[in-house]
Amino acid sequence: MDKMKILVPGAGPIIIGQAAEFDYSGSQCCSSLREAGHKVVLVNSNPATIQTDPGTADIVYIEPLTVESVEKIIEKEKPDAIIPGMGGQTGLNLTVKLDEKGVLKKHAVKILGTSLKSIEMAEDRDLFRKRMVEIGEPVAKSGIAKTIDDSLKLAKKLNYPVVVRPAFTLGGTGGGIAYNKEELEIIAGRGLALSPVKQLLIEESILGWLEFEFEVLRDKDNNAIIVCSMENLDPMGVHTGESIVVAPALTLPERAYQKLRTSALKVVKGLGIIGGCNVQFAYNSKTQDYILIEVNPRVSRSSALASKATGVPIARIAAMLCLGHKLHELSNRVTGNTSAAFEPSIDYIVTKIPRWPFDKFKLANRELGTQMKSTGETMSIGRTFEESLMKAWRSIGQGKGFPEDLKWSENKLIKNLSTPNDRRLLAIWSYLKNKKSTKRSIDKVCKITEFHPFFIERIARLVRLEIETEKCGKLISNKLLTELKTNGFGDKHISYLTGISQEKIRRQRKKLGIVSSFLMVDTCAGEFEAKTPYFYSTYADTKTSFKTGKSVIILGSGPIRIGQGIEFDYSTVHGVQAAREAGYEAVVVNNNPETVSTDFDASDRLYFEPLDQEAIFEILDLEKPYGIVLQLGGQTAVNLAARIEKYIKKEKLNTKILGTKVRDMEIAEDRRKCGKLMDSVGVKMPEWAAAENSEEVVAYAEKIGYPVLVRPSFVLGGRGMEIVHNKTQLQKYLRLETHATADKPVLVDKFLEGAIELDVDLISDGKNVVIGAIMEQIEMAGVHSGDSACVMPPQSLDKKTINKIITITKKVAKSLNIVGTANLQLAIKEQKIYLLEANPRASRTLPYVSKSTGYPLARMAVNLMLGKKIKNLPDIIPMKGASVKVPTFSWLKITGLDTVLGPEMKSTGEAMGHGPNFGTAYLKAMKGGNKKLPTKGTVFLSISNRLKLEFGSIAQDLIDLGFKIVATKGTAAYLREKGIKNEVIWRISDRKQPDILSIMREGNADLIINLPTGRRAATDGAQMRRLAVELGIPFITTITGAKAAIDCLKVGEKDYLKALKKIKC
Repeated sequence: MDKMKILVPGAGPIIIGQAAEFDYSGSQCCSSLREAGHKVVLVNSNPATIQTDPGTADIVYIEPLTVESVEKIIEKEKPDAIIPGMGGQTGLNLTVKLDEKGVLKKHAVKILGTSLKSIEMAEDRDLFRKRMVEIGEPVAKSGIAKTIDDSLKLAKKLNYPVVVRPAFTLGGTGGGIAYNKEELEIIAGRGLALSPVKQLLIEESILGWLEFEFEVLRDKDNNAIIVCSMENLDPMGVHTGESIVVAPALTLPERAYQKLRTSALKVVKGLGIIGGCNVQFAYNSKTQDYILIEVNPRVSRSSALASKATGVPIARIAAMLCLGHKLHELSNRVTGNTSAAFEPSIDYIVTKIPRWPFDKFKLANRELGTQMKSTGETMSIGRTFEESLMKAWRSIGQGKGFPEDLKWSENKLIKNLSTPNDRRLLAIWSYLKNKKSTKRSIDKVCKITEFHPFFIERIARLVRLEIETEKCGKLISNKLLTELKTNGFGDKHISYLTGISQEKIRRQRKKLGIVSSFLMVDTCAGEFEAKTPYFYSTYADTKTSFKTGKSVIILGSGPIRIGQGIEFDYSTVHGVQAAREAGYEAVVVNNNPETVSTDFDASDRLYFEPLDQEAIFEILDLEKPYGIVLQLGGQTAVNLAARIEKYIKKEKLNTKILGTKVRDMEIAEDRRKCGKLMDSVGVKMPEWAAAENSEEVVAYAEKIGYPVLVRPSFVLGGRGMEIVHNKTQLQKYLRLETHATADKPVLVDKFLEGAIELDVDLISDGKNVVIGAIMEQIEMAGVHSGDSACVMPPQSLDKKTINKIITITKKVAKSLNIVGTANLQLAIKEQKIYLLEANPRASRTLPYVSKSTGYPLARMAVNLMLGKKIKNLPDIIPMKGASVKVPTFSWLKITGLDTVLGPEMKSTGEAMGHGPNFGTAYLKAMKGGNKKLPTKGTVFLSISNRLKLEFGSIAQDLIDLGFKIVATKGTAAYLREKGIKNEVIWRISDRKQPDILSIMREGNADLIINLPTGRRAATDGAQMRRLAVELGIPFITTITGAKAAIDCLKVGEKDYLKALKKIKC
């Protein structure tokens, strides 16, 4: 095949429904294309991923994934072809639009892989249904709706409940199950607004049927294989991304399996899909009937899970198939001596559990349905379903790491059994335990949940083991301990049940020889020798031996969650590269199937394991590594530091904790110790106190003076953090949030209202300190830095202030003996600079800074941890132009949530823009984050009294830019006093028309600027902001955000296009 220049569009920022699985697929695709000798041009707007690293492709653009932006790249780079199926629904929809606009034809860019006709046939609900009927495959009774009236007519014909599926959306966006006319009107209206082609499939309900998925690879010659079968524990009605999933399918009888397998292959061939795809079925276990639900004509979330479950690099193979290769021509990289046409077979069980954000969003609706709400997922591998499930529970990173008893009434438990929600698995466990796990209780749970009895019976067996363990007190028999470990019970869980310390349990099982066996993941159930260095632990099988060299272990960050996202996987991969370049074997421990760090060839060895002390200790015993890196795995890895250090000393391992010493990390994390140290070196911190009970919280707040910032200690992403303006608000906070204790005090800080907030990323060798960037937050003080747009270099600081920041940064880094990387958060008020916090680890902003400057800070930090010294670098790394990062939110997916920004982080991802000036960079970043700022039309203003004084000039700017202003009574009167023309409308609470809700529904509002103060959970503003989310109307909730938007509208977007700089080290 002739060598080509190939354009690969990415998936854009991480949002619920389209997460890091496309970081994995796009990276694998680029790697395989380059290995085959092709030149790769990558475009993506997400700076957080390893995919947009300059080393991933030959040319990398961090640009908006819009037709206008990508056409400019096509004009400049002149690619021969484009691969649409590696960037999720975003990449697919973008390619379709480029074709519709004639861009691909104009520039002679051919589409590789699945044709647009096949994509449309799979994505367009009507065409898909017709094609399935043509080839004789069963589909649910359904009809196409293009209006709400169409939907209502179809529902009448099909009978309620009905399933609503919008066309060309991701993660079930806009879909749902309607049980009556009122619900259907709401769901259909939302779905039509969100479908790019304004089309809905209204489908008969098959609630209660079981759901299965088949991952398929097919080449151009019609050769196809099933990579993996997967089974959802939740029956139909819950999005597969929200369900607990096992692989392979466990309850399908052989005859039924062969029937679905044959159907999957037939469907993929019938649609003409080339590469990887996912086929979803509903199956009635009583009648053995099946119905085809849908086909994703691209690699998907399930592709990432199937790939990590089997070790088959699906995206890599799919990319080669898109080029025209055949399955039998490609080697199986797992065995090294079979081809990719070899259909995998696995002899272990994989379990996936989603990670939901309801620990942060306590007021959000927790019910699960056909629209996704989870931010990430964890995966575990075990010899049995029981072992795999319990390992997944340890891996999810929420709660205690094992099933916790829900102290709920029987009625509440039954309600949570019958309604799909994030706590249903816990409810099953608690109900069975309350009923002593009897046959009758098992039958009742099966009937209520409609889970297959296979799973409930095995969960009941685990519950019975737990009950038996609780009875044994502080003396556990060897037999019971052996049974618990082979069924996946963690040491921590057993300790909790018996009161015996984890250390004693570990000693007892070690004496019995009960230690982890590490088995290699292979694709052929042991029939051929596997060569992949990809391992999982089990207590249920014999130990296998394999060679280990001089290694460095790097702990990953686990499932993606708000506050700890894909940025940490970027740093982990760079850490691997640094360790390898330094001559060490790089070993990764992680449990996130969506990421690049868990690709089997991303490191020298991969352990797919829980990130808890038991798993890490077992790996340390086996590897006996030279060193272990904790700085790159977010707070998850840092929280293990003290226990790992203690274990290394106790076991007399010659292993170093690389980088900043644990005692210094603890000082940085402990506000009392950090405050005392900063006092000693002359670094100011806001007045603060650590309260050990609720009374102290109130007393300290009164003493410090309102407003205060209150938060639990040792948390991530600002969880439980709030700005409190008075005693009443504080008492409400204390009722909602975790109570203070001596071990986990509540921190009370003086809130620096109106301050400029900054982030500083740095690297240090212990003596020399280099600042990667000083980032200025665009949002006002009090908005979490992860939720604020930020700009580098700072736009409002003079050289004198920057020099002061450099001095303070060096003081902090040297006093904490930082070796590696760290992040500081600073605030400037009345020309005084305050340290808000010091994080002794890689930050969320490290990838953004690295891509803006061209310096790979994570890799450089690991080099420093391994003993290198900083040479020939300035105090602060220089950069040209301006770079802006904006957060992206998944408001649409989580109902019941107010969209006002505050100190608790709510964003799920980010986009970046770069330009010669702030205005261009900010506009590019906004477009990259799918936030369109209108250049004309009507702006609605609603400003709190406290902010009106600052807002007059912004309103005048809007008029000067040609916008029309509408406002509620108070704001309108204030603007008229200032001589600013506007139109008055009613407040929502007046219950008169026109109000902003009616104007928005009529399509007569182009931008909402709503600046509330305080907690406004059930106000006019909350209703309006929620409707803006539903209708896709841009909205701004901070005065600084409004000023930034005006500034960039004034400047406009310059014709600026630049690829990323190549890496410097």
